[in-house]
Amino acid sequence: MTRNNPSPNASLLDRHGELLLKVLVPVIVVVVLISLWHIAVIVSGVPQYILPSPAAVAASLVKDWGTLAPALWVTTQITMASLALALIGGVGIAVFLVQSRWIELAFYPITVILQVTPIVAIAPLILIYAPSTQVALLICAFLVAFFPILSNMVQGLKSVDHNLLNLFDLYGASRWQTLLYLKLPASLPYFMTGLRIGGGLALIAAVVAEFAAGSAGAGSGLAFRLLEAQYRLNIPRLFAALFLLSCLGVLIFAITSFISWLALHRWHESSLKREN
Repeated sequence: MTRNNPSPNASLLDRHGELLLKVLVPVIVVVVLISLWHIAVIVSGVPQYILPSPAAVAASLVKDWGTLAPALWVTTQITMASLALALIGGVGIAVFLVQSRWIELAFYPITVILQVTPIVAIAPLILIYAPSTQVALLICAFLVAFFPILSNMVQGLKSVDHNLLNLFDLYGASRWQTLLYLKLPASLPYFMTGLRIGGGLALIAAVVAEFAAGSAGAGSGLAFRLLEAQYRLNIPRLFAALFLLSCLGVLIFAITSFISWLALHRWHESSLKREN
């Protein structure tokens, strides 16, 4: 009795078909929603200064690109720099905290206090003591993105299988060998979760911090362009700036998700397809 096994080409087609569906379904939903938005604006006759049509937003995006593009670049720089600092600080401090129970008890509550304090409340203080507005925005975004990475990394480092820890102890591994060859690889799924969360929060914090700072001028980001469009009742430009912020957030999430897939898809259960 022969057993029918699927050919490699069939399985490859199945994977490509599944990937195509994952891309097409959200795109179709977005296109339908934009179409309904356009129809609703046209049928109801809502003025453009109250609710612009998608066509008006697209026209504003093209017309005001010279103003919006530099602001988008400023916001992107602050977001990525704060995320990089949050990754370095979060991982480094997490490794420091798990070295001793007393160290964790002494310093972890401080990080919790920084996290639960609203960034809008401490942004004025940061603006006073920071050497420049850009540095203040960077610090605000860092504080918000830092804690999810730290907390996930600490949880990952503490969630290592005790049997594996005992095995490393049995073979006389040093503390740093255990950290490098066991704890850090085992905490990778937790780190990737913190990375995805921190990426989105870094963007949100950069925008909120700029709102609180009220920065303006050539070095301002998209948050100032939002406020400027609101004050001038240039609602199409406001929607265009919102669209760029959303695209930036989606891009950050896509990049961090891809990095997570690269790191986990060959071995971790969250990225492996079930066989039955």
